[in-house]
Amino acid sequence: MTDLNAVPKAAVLGATGCVGREVCAALGRAGYDVLAVARGPRPDLAPHAFHAFHALDVAAADPAALAALLTTARVEVVVNATGGWVSTEEAMHHAHVQLVDRLLAATALMPRRPRIVQVGTIHEYGFVPDGVPIDERVEPNPTTPYARTKHAGSEAVLAATRAGEADGVVLRAVNVCGPHTTRASFLGTVMAKLAEASEASESEGLELTIADARRDYVDVRDLADAVVRAARAPVVGQVINIGRGEAVSMRELVSLLVSASGIPPHAVRERSARVESKGGGWTQADITLAGRLLDWRPRIPLARAMADMWATDRAVRSAAHARPAD
Repeated sequence: MTDLNAVPKAAVLGATGCVGREVCAALGRAGYDVLAVARGPRPDLAPHAFHAFHALDVAAADPAALAALLTTARVEVVVNATGGWVSTEEAMHHAHVQLVDRLLAATALMPRRPRIVQVGTIHEYGFVPDGVPIDERVEPNPTTPYARTKHAGSEAVLAATRAGEADGVVLRAVNVCGPHTTRASFLGTVMAKLAEASEASESEGLELTIADARRDYVDVRDLADAVVRAARAPVVGQVINIGRGEAVSMRELVSLLVSASGIPPHAVRERSARVESKGGGWTQADITLAGRLLDWRPRIPLARAMADMWATDRAVRSAAHARPAD
């Protein structure tokens, strides 16, 4: 008979997002019972990805209530996969800073503090010159509201860990691609435009504005694998960069996505633009430390990531069209 108390328990905050759902799946494959936490359920989220679901806005939650929830579920690992490209700095502060403060206050009340894996962002380092790989020794200099608020959340986890009040590790991830990539991202926006073009009965072609930038992208499933490894490894108080370790031109990424969509390349017209984004014109993570501390490396090629991203989006759109209206 299986001892249920011996099965490791994990909670994933932001469980219905692009990163959160893959983290739930990866933890499940690694043998964890997963408590999925998000503000609300999503109809396209497979229920087998987690053991239980709890609807909760953690950023607005009472820390004592959150502590009771995590304690009752015997949670040993909490993954903070919340946040994203929300619209205002106030909303970003709510999602990236206030939520972390509530989480840390809650775990401080627990009889046994769980490991906290904070999914941060490479943008916490700020802009770097072209050609410079970003390693963990680079002094953070966040310059956008997104980067500043994400960095504040990461620093809160690290400060609590240094003070002996938490057991935390921060993964600074590059931009993600792959299944369920948010349409708020650049690649998600391109995917939406390609979907519209592919569904049109008569297409006059598609014009895409592409910046002359090179960025590091990692498949979200590789990031989820790194999260599982960070949950188990003796890496308390560490910052670890997660990426592919290569800067890829945005035109190459778009070309891979166009190829996955099946739209003839000649039907897509490209227009150059200045780099005006939250990530600057260059990102390339140095992932040496991830290899050494987590025995991790990216495994999914970008071509497969784009193909799976397109296929997943297509399946979600088909299911939405087939779902009866309320």
